[in-house]
Amino acid sequence: QVLLVESGGDSVEAGGSLRLSCEISGDGYTGYYRAAWFRQRPGLEREGVAMIDNYATENYADSVKGRFTISEVRNRLSLEMNALKSEDTAVYYCACAVKRRALSRSWLESDSYDYWGQGTQVTVSS
Repeated sequence: QVLLVESGGDSVEAGGSLRLSCEISGDGYTGYYRAAWFRQRPGLEREGVAMIDNYATENYADSVKGRFTISEVRNRLSLEMNALKSEDTAVYYCACAVKRRALSRSWLESDSYDYWGQGTQVTVSS
């Protein structure tokens, strides 16, 4: 079993910054093929925000490119969010894929990830 625990969600004003963290742990956890941040905005479906794979390749949704940065150090997945906009308001989830088969699918497909965190709320006021 793999456990993901997010932290760092908060309320900020537009233009501000936040850093989300996700601690990955669990018996038998030996690493991921992909780790990602998703978000679910009010009234919308869950969407991919950023992904990092086991080669340290990064991918970002167009809506956050240049503003968000994903990183991972010692099983701590982070999302640095700058120049926040009201449309970034959402519950943010971290996820990881520990099976190689995930690499054959788009990183945006949420069901290609095996484990999820509980979510952390980010609210950006304009």
